[in-house]
Amino acid sequence: MPTINQARIAILATNGFEQSELEVPLKKLREAGATVDVISLEKGEIKGWDKKDWGNSVPVDKLLSDVSPDQYDALVLPGGQINPDLLRVEKSAVDFIKAYAGSGKPLAAICHAPWLLIEAGLVKGKRATSYHSIKTDMINAGANWEDKMTVRDGNLITARKPDDLQSFVSTIIEAVEGGAAQRSAAE
Repeated sequence: MPTINQARIAILATNGFEQSELEVPLKKLREAGATVDVISLEKGEIKGWDKKDWGNSVPVDKLLSDVSPDQYDALVLPGGQINPDLLRVEKSAVDFIKAYAGSGKPLAAICHAPWLLIEAGLVKGKRATSYHSIKTDMINAGANWEDKMTVRDGNLITARKPDDLQSFVSTIIEAVEGGAAQRSAAE
């Protein structure tokens, strides 16, 4: 496993991502030394959702159609209600997530982004968390849902909400660096 300052990390998102759930991991992972690419379906910028209205735009670094899972050491899926709902009906996005999951490298989803994990068939039998409003979706998909800030089951990392971002990013860094593969949760 690489150290975080050697790592290349993908953040897959589209319009309507929860502002802090993309911006905080992007900033913190870059500050830690990782190369981080924002990947999306179209060139240009994607617009965030900031609590109750549209927020800032973020530049797209790479098109999903131009990258492959083997180029990255971790994949981060920000939430918000709009972003994962749009991505889960895009076959290319779901296929990328499935292929990435097969790599055994860290796959991290926060808030509503576990909808993408459900769509990709990745939560059955896994310990995971999510935003409370999709708890039933997670359980119905076979997840062993836990109400904790961050839950790690092997290389699958999930977190509940923006308040949990510090724990979420720390767990991503730890996973990239190969530490404590079965870490249960951040308290």
